[in-house]
Amino acid sequence: MTQTDERDWSDRSRELSQLLARAGLGDRAAFGRLYERTSGHLYAVVQRIQRDRAQAEDLLQEIYVSVWKAAASFDAARSQPLTWLTHIARNRAIDSLRRAQTQPRTESLSKADDDDRPEPADTLESSDPGPLELLGQASDRRELTQCMERLTPPQRQSVALAFFDGLSHAEVAEHLRQPLGTVKSWVRRALMTLKGCLDRAALGDIGGEGAR
Repeated sequence: MTQTDERDWSDRSRELSQLLARAGLGDRAAFGRLYERTSGHLYAVVQRIQRDRAQAEDLLQEIYVSVWKAAASFDAARSQPLTWLTHIARNRAIDSLRRAQTQPRTESLSKADDDDRPEPADTLESSDPGPLELLGQASDRRELTQCMERLTPPQRQSVALAFFDGLSHAEVAEHLRQPLGTVKSWVRRALMTLKGCLDRAALGDIGGEGAR
């Protein structure tokens, strides 16, 4: 794993690293501040994978139990704190989906009047995945690695930072020292290329044109 240099970190990353270090020593106040600073971000990461709101909330609590237990093992020389936290959250969310897939499940096409979830039909009709939703759907596909290789290096790095490390577009731009508009363009083009590649893979044809 590539080593990181804390001198290149943002003020937020340095603060989170300090809070993790103190939490690793049993400082509950520091852990509480860590939760306040990161729970919104990790909840968004979980919801991109686990769409059930109640399960996502339960998962978030499980994630922070794991963080509390593992805080002492965080190594600032190996990863940034938000990357480390996102990795834990993403793995937990994917594991929850795998567990759910082993159980039979049925879902009604109608809903109660007091149910504020979107109609199943509305979900099926949506043809425009949200930011990085496409990668969330494809995170376990064997073809994903091959499709990622079709991206240009800047596109591949931007998508990896945004999805796998859970960074916002602004944070990716800061990390890569590139204009925000450029990063957004890289991510948008990368998602379009990945969608075409994964669609072809689903039809058994992984060939086709590469990233532009």
